[in-house]
Order: sequence, then structure tokens, then C-alpha cells
Amino acid sequence: MSALPKILVIDDESAILDTVRILLRREGFEVCTALGGVQGVEKLHEFRPDLVLTDVRMPGSNGLDILGAAQQLDPTLPVILMTAQVSLQSAIRAVNEGAFYYLQKPFANDDLVAICRRAAESRQLKRENQVLRTEIRRRERGGVGGQPIGTSPIFTDVLRLAEAVAPSDSTVIISGESGTGKEVLARYIHELSGRVGGPFLSINCGALPESLLESELFGHVKGSFTGAVRDKDGLFVAAKGGSFFLDEVGEMSPATQVKLLRALQEREVIPVGATEAVPVDVRIIAATNRDLDEEIRRGTFRSDLFYRLNVITLHLPPLRERPEDVLVLAEHFLARFAGQRGKEPPSLSPQTLEALQTHDWPGNVRELENA
Repeated sequence: MSALPKILVIDDESAILDTVRILLRREGFEVCTALGGVQGVEKLHEFRPDLVLTDVRMPGSNGLDILGAAQQLDPTLPVILMTAQVSLQSAIRAVNEGAFYYLQKPFANDDLVAICRRAAESRQLKRENQVLRTEIRRRERGGVGGQPIGTSPIFTDVLRLAEAVAPSDSTVIISGESGTGKEVLARYIHELSGRVGGPFLSINCGALPESLLESELFGHVKGSFTGAVRDKDGLFVAAKGGSFFLDEVGEMSPATQVKLLRALQEREVIPVGATEAVPVDVRIIAATNRDLDEEIRRGTFRSDLFYRLNVITLHLPPLRERPEDVLVLAEHFLARFAGQRGKEPPSLSPQTLEALQTHDWPGNVRELENA
């Protein structure tokens, strides 16, 4: 969470919004206000608050609608409900549905500030617990599938940069040969980000025909093509609140590139066969084993899409350029495989060590893992 907790205040009375905004800003909150529930849902996705303070009775979307939308966006997001017509039954229902607190109007300023601070602290604690759980999972996995493995300077430089950019929501593109561990690095970025509580989904853009790829990415509606017997959300929607890894993005057809560009620009997708757009909330991490600058010169990859993706670039060097990592990785894989069988890892003979270090590993880490 940032130094100033971000709070979204939703009410259908502008006077209340003005009063609460002035109060909470004075108390050190970054405040965004929304007049009514419909605007509140929009601001919820745009502002990405650390907590929400919303009235219950509003035309359009009411406070319980806001509560549901907030929980879908981020289950750790605390929502404080306020109303002038409180009842024990409605308060119990709100808390059972996940509300952080049920506040009766009119309320004392000190009470409101104290409750908001408690909610912000609760949010921060949940986030810290997520980071700790992520670290535990990473250690249990021993690195690969969690933190990438390597001690060479060229590799650790990439890792430090990945750790520095992970907390932002910026789009990342990872370049590197096949088998260098691009998806492992993408997952590592996700696990260090504020989106760790959301899903990490991935797709290989070169493994599917164009029509199927579009359906997987953007979804489709019933009857849009033969075999579309029901509506289906695409991965952009399914990854809501998390990260979406687009592997081999350079393999996309020009038509799919156009649709991906629109999704990135507008933060919405149009399912195949649909006429209305669906908003999306996802961080994109893309990867390629191609030289996209060269693909742009050839006219096979859109320059505007490249610039949208290329906010942050990470390059994973091939294993032959970091030979000191070969033995580290080999020992890791041996220990992992032996542990799965309840055995001690075997020692490597001098001949095996020499063979490992002299081989150029064209398949990179994937080849070494399966050697």
C-alpha cells in the first residue's frame, strides 16, 4: 500500500461526499469520490482503492452491489457500509457478506477516521500475509516455478530489475530464447506484485489457430461459431485482478494483434460474436523468442502494439552465456528429483561436471531439466 491509503467514498449526496473528502484528506488519506453507485463501480476499477466507504441506499447500484463488486475485484479490499436506516438484520447480513464495518449515520468524525484507519491497517496486514505466503510457497518449490535460479551477474541483474518493477502495474515484455524460463520469471513478477491475490493465467499465442486464440483471449457468445453452445469468458476476463502472461506474442496474426492493441488501449474486450465490450482489470506480461524490432521492419508485427507492450523490457540470456549457472541449476534439479523420491541427491562425477559445462545447451534451462 502507498504512503497515503487510497479510499473511495461513494454516496448519492454531494454534501456528504464533500464533508467526508475534506475530513479524510486532512487525516492523511488519498480520497476519490463517486456520486452514486453506478459511478462508484466505475471508480472502483479506475482508482483501485485500498478501502471503500459507501452508502447503502442509493439508486442504481446500492451498497451491497458495491460490496460484491469490490470482493470480485480484490477479496482483501475492506468495505465500510454507512446508512441512516440501520437495522440489526441488515447489519448482520452486511457483515456476513463480507463488509468490514456497518456505520450508522450521523457519525462522529473521530469514529469515522478510526474505522477507516483500522480498515487500512487490516488491508495492509492482509497484503503482508500474502507476501509471506508467497515466500513460503516459493521456498517450498525450491525456486523453479517460484524464484528463478541463477547466480551469474548477467542473470542476477535481470532478477533485480524484475523485483524492482514487480510492484508497479506496468506492462512487461520478456525476451529470450525458448527454454530460458520466461514464464517462471513472469510468475515471479506476479508473486511480488500487488496482484498476488489474483490469478496468474497464461497462454501460448503460437500454439493455437487464430480463431481459437481469439476465443481463448477475448471469449465468445453462444452461437458465434460452430460449437459455441454457451457464452464463455476469455482469459482477459478470467484473469481479473491478477496477471495474464502472453507467451510467444510475436506469433500472433495481424488481425489478433489489432484486437490485443484495442484491449490494452481501452482496457476492455469484445467477445467473439458480441456487440458490447466487457471491462478488464489485468496486468499484461508478454514474452517472445523473436526479435520484435526486426518483425516490425518486416511488417509482421505492429509497432503501436510493440510500444504498448514494451513499457518495461527484461531479457533472459541463454544458458550458454551464463555457464556458471549450469551447475547451480543441475544441483537444484537433482535435489528436487531426489526429494520427490525420498532419496539423497547423487554426487556428480568429474566427467559429468565437465560434460555439463562444455555443452552449449541449445534448449537452455528446459533441456538441462530434462537431461
